[in-house]
Amino acid sequence: MAQRKGEGKTRNGRPLGAARQAPAYAAIDLGSSNCRMLMAKPSHGGFNVVGSFSRIVRLAEGLSDHGRLGDAAMNRTIDALKVCAGKIGQWKAPKIRAVATEACRRAANRREFTARVKAETGIVVETISAERESKLTVAGCAPLLNGGAPYALIFDIGGGSTELMWVETAPGKAPRLLDALSIPFGVVALAERFGDDAISAEDYAHMMHIPDESLSAFDAKHAISRKIAEDKVRALGTSGTVTMLGGIYLDLPRYNRAKVDGLDMDTAGVLANAARLARMTCKERAAISCIGRARAELAVGGCAFLEAILRRWPVRKLRAADRGIREGLLLSMMSEDGALSTDAG
Repeated sequence: MAQRKGEGKTRNGRPLGAARQAPAYAAIDLGSSNCRMLMAKPSHGGFNVVGSFSRIVRLAEGLSDHGRLGDAAMNRTIDALKVCAGKIGQWKAPKIRAVATEACRRAANRREFTARVKAETGIVVETISAERESKLTVAGCAPLLNGGAPYALIFDIGGGSTELMWVETAPGKAPRLLDALSIPFGVVALAERFGDDAISAEDYAHMMHIPDESLSAFDAKHAISRKIAEDKVRALGTSGTVTMLGGIYLDLPRYNRAKVDGLDMDTAGVLANAARLARMTCKERAAISCIGRARAELAVGGCAFLEAILRRWPVRKLRAADRGIREGLLLSMMSEDGALSTDAG
């Protein structure tokens, strides 16, 4: 199974020595909340990361009210993509793939936006379906699903939607996506609806209730609760909510992907931290080193959705995954070029 490996050495963001001439691949995941890029070169059994970028852009801001991407949101996102384009140029990446998810799927003006992106950054953004998003996420998370339970429940609490993936795993085989569910609600809309400061217990309970009907139907369809009771399910969270809580769980002085990616957390501890964050003001959350101001505004909605998921499916452990769509895109591109063998795509 292909693995994501360490970052290449750079000076001031520029490749050094022979690495400057080596070809790299670039993958951009343009979500409803974040713009994230990963650049990598194929290596034995996987790829080596040579550069990355992440910025909260809140592309979905106002989308629930107007059905369109707002000018300020598009400007923030294009500014972030200009940074991506600059890094891609430094590495002379021969192949780039950029995908957009829920915000662009729903926006009436998505073509206007992607045309602006191409004109101002040179990056071609493809809006992908929820099904393709799920397949890429499973492919990107595959290395964290090896061994153990025969099933996995993967979830991604995003800015504009929440994705759940029901996956079959078996030794020596690539994980197989059995079904996926996309709930058209995420942390940006929750922050706009309930605010970003301290949340009342009533509002927090209301947030938790929003996805529960969808979760209940998905549960019944696949008998997930029964399989959890039989200890046949591993839970994996790929969202910023889960990785943020992973940093808090470890009490890190600053976020460290190497320590959080693949971290197994006791569910009780995760839920206790989520409830504590919900009671804080936005300023108090922002002061926590693994959160910061931009994420502090969105944290409570993510915690409420996470608690709804973990109360519906009471697994003992939750594994954090700081990976997903970008890794799936990189594996897909490298496979297409014959640089490695993978089922990603």
